[in-house]
Amino acid sequence: MRDKVEAVLAKIRVGLKSDGGDIELVDIKDSVVYVKLKGACGSCPMATLTLKNWVEANLKREIPGISAVQSV
Repeated sequence: MRDKVEAVLAKIRVGLKSDGGDIELVDIKDSVVYVKLKGACGSCPMATLTLKNWVEANLKREIPGISAVQSV
């Protein structure tokens, strides 16, 4: 599961880096993925929308076993 999540995050990371941000996989517990938004994304007021509408949506679409994504 971790390798699949990292592969999806690698695709997402390209877009985040173009805006000066990044994302780090912290942990996977049960079906919840815990990530840390870094760089410009860590302090962006739109970070919650990015997390839910982009990161979580892509992970759920590509890995059906994922139930949620949480920022730490």
